Amino acid sequence: MASFSIQTRTLANGEARFKATVTVKKNGSIIHREAKTFKRKELARTWGKNKTSELEEFGIKQYKTTSIGQLLDQFIGDRNLWDNTGRTKQYVIKMLRDCNIANIESDKLKTNDLIEHCNLRKSVGTKPQTIYHDIAYLRSVMKKSLPVFNIKSSPEIFDEAVPILIDMRLIGKSNKRTRRPTENELDKLREGLLERQSFRPNGKGRIPFVDILEFSILTCMRIGEVCSLRWGDLNKIHKTIIVRDRKDPRKKEGNHMIMPLLGGAFDIIQKQPSNNERIFPYNSRSVTVGFQRVRNNLGITDLRYHDLRREGASRLFEKGYSIEEVAQVTGHRNLNILWGNHPKK
Repeated sequence: MASFSIQTRTLANGEARFKATVTVKKNGSIIHREAKTFKRKELARTWGKNKTSELEEFGIKQYKTTSIGQLLDQFIGDRNLWDNTGRTKQYVIKMLRDCNIANIESDKLKTNDLIEHCNLRKSVGTKPQTIYHDIAYLRSVMKKSLPVFNIKSSPEIFDEAVPILIDMRLIGKSNKRTRRPTENELDKLREGLLERQSFRPNGKGRIPFVDILEFSILTCMRIGEVCSLRWGDLNKIHKTIIVRDRKDPRKKEGNHMIMPLLGGAFDIIQKQPSNNERIFPYNSRSVTVGFQRVRNNLGITDLRYHDLRREGASRLFEKGYSIEEVAQVTGHRNLNILWGNHPKK
């Protein structure tokens, strides 16, 4: 039977320390004991609960350990994990594989190791918002190490480290973007994109950049969602369409939503040839690259394709739609996020 207790002691400088001790008894005798000290009581309690649950589930045994680099290799090599990992997370994990932190044993990671890693990244000009991804994705991998690979690691160290890294301004979340294209910029983009799509007026693979641009603003869809729309999901009577697998941090698949096609969005769909299962049967990356090249040639700075989604939501608010109504279009389940686009915020 595993249990834990917490003892408090006060240092000479008056600061408190909390020692969590986990014990396992059998027939009234202690057969296993381990302890760890924390600066905050809630961290000690969390570690004690996790360690107790771990011992109850897996029993007392010697788990194998490995370097963090080898743990990352195992994660990369597991197709069930890697194939369902986003592109940004894959890039960060591969990058971490070549950092000094990869040489540390998986169960020996300490807060000062994370501080050193962040300082090294900062010294070469990496921004705190980017370094935040290093910490978040490394933590994600380490949380899976024991149940998936039977490798002992120390994901609980992040509970202590993250607040310290934030206080030291070594990591931080990205500032909320407020960039909206001006009407002049949109006019220039339309002209530039029309010229680009005219290079191959009858050629195979011709992308209707202007239609996709307008459609993206009207529907507030991500470009990946636009390029995944199917004719079979279009309801011509009600002028709605099913958007499959909308982005949701809680679920990767199955987030299908019916959304209204407002403004001229339905008319833009009707203009597209119906000789393919998808309405816009193009690679989303090709669309984004084409947009970026035209934008750069026009000298338009700090404008991303994703900003069109924000532009669309802002326009809906300006037309008088409520937050709940706009959420039906954007797909936001957390309505608080939409306040960032609300002109009355």
